[in-house]
Amino acid sequence: MDVRKLMLLVGALLVAGITAFMARSMFSGGGVATAAAAPAAPIGNQVLVAAKPLPLGTIITADMLVFQPWPKDMVEKAYLLKGQADPAKLVGKVVRHTIMAGQPIAQGVLIGPGENGFLAAALGPGMRATTVSLSDTSGVAGFIFPGDRVDVILTQEVTGDGPTLRTSETIVRNLRVLAVDQRVDDTATEAKIGRTATLEVTPKLAEKIAVAETIGSLSLSLRSIADNAAELERAIAAGEVEVDGNDAAADRAVELAIARMPSDANPTYTTGGEVSRFQRSTMPSGRNDSDSEPKPDSAPVAARPSGPVVRIARGNEVTTVSVGTR
Repeated sequence: MDVRKLMLLVGALLVAGITAFMARSMFSGGGVATAAAAPAAPIGNQVLVAAKPLPLGTIITADMLVFQPWPKDMVEKAYLLKGQADPAKLVGKVVRHTIMAGQPIAQGVLIGPGENGFLAAALGPGMRATTVSLSDTSGVAGFIFPGDRVDVILTQEVTGDGPTLRTSETIVRNLRVLAVDQRVDDTATEAKIGRTATLEVTPKLAEKIAVAETIGSLSLSLRSIADNAAELERAIAAGEVEVDGNDAAADRAVELAIARMPSDANPTYTTGGEVSRFQRSTMPSGRNDSDSEPKPDSAPVAARPSGPVVRIARGNEVTTVSVGTR
């Protein structure tokens, strides 16, 4: 190779190296400059957002809403801003549309008591609202609040031949209390005896409760929040639901569904004979209910003859005949 070609090769390599170095310096410096020049998005006022997912029909409580900083250029006029909105005044309102966690609460998304469509928005899909009367004792002395879960107990007296049968029966379980009187929030600081309770039921259970009110008196029994696990176990054992033990999220969804599901299966009852030895525990014989199961004393009772009697035995058959009477 001659000297001229060697010099050209060395010059080309030198130019390529200088070009690569300059390009690297330009791109790295430009990146830093760009990053430094990009200003942070200006933060506007704090916006009221959902602290957790709020499905349709959710009754708002104090822990469901929080204020969160929001980019100034993304604040809409419909948003509720800190200093202008009071979250305490939103407690007891109902979600009209599903709200995701972190989503701003806009005007018109919540509907309050007294507004058109409030109760309809509080109901779950396919559910109905029915109201029952309460007294000092049937309403658990005022310790039932909106959002609680209750059972409905029917107490009645069944008449017929002999003493009256007194009985109570749990006809419906796990109903959500929508309102007590006109109160729909659970922020009350003291128990107050209500005169009515509005319950969330299925259409069939609404019919059942309406008939039960004409039969006897209704009372509410407050349920423990720990009963949800027991209801889930009962539903799994009965084959009503299937649980995949490998999917915790799916199991949790099933548990929540069971916790919100009213039920009239497996009713329980108590008769007067179980409370006092002086009360009866079987159906009076005078009743003629073709749909009820036969009871031990439900067969007609023959009138007892008066005066002297003669018993005549013919094999296994014994006949009683009155004598000396007309």
